[in-house]
Amino acid sequence: MDPDAISKAFVEHYYSTFDANRAGLVSLYQEGSMLTFEGQKIQGSQNIVAKLTSLPFQQCKHNITTVDCQPSGPAGGMVVFVSGNLQLAGEQHALKFSQMFHLMPTAQGSYYVHNDIFRLNYA
Repeated sequence: MDPDAISKAFVEHYYSTFDANRAGLVSLYQEGSMLTFEGQKIQGSQNIVAKLTSLPFQQCKHNITTVDCQPSGPAGGMVVFVSGNLQLAGEQHALKFSQMFHLMPTAQGSYYVHNDIFRLNYA
C-alpha cells in the first residue's frame, strides 16, 4: 500500500480520536512505545494515554496543515511528520504544533506508534 495514503489515513484517525476520545488512542501504542511530550519522555501505552488524558483541557480541535511521510527501515516502518494548529475550547487563538510519529507494522497488517514526539511551536 502507498505510504502517503497510509500516513494520511493514520493522521486523520489519530487526530479525530484525540479530539473526540483521547482514551481511545490506547490501541495505537504498545508497551515499548515512547512519547516525548514537550520534552517529557513517557513509555508504554497506558502511561502515554494517562498523560494525554490528563492534559489541562477537555475539548480541542486539531487542524492539520501538512503531513510528510518517509518509509523507514527494512521492517516496513514509516516516519510521519505533522504540523498544524490546535484550537482549545474557549481560547481565541490557536496554538501551532508539530508532531512526529514513527509507525511500525503489526503482525495483523496494521501499524502502531513506536515513537511519538510532540512540540508546540512558539513564535
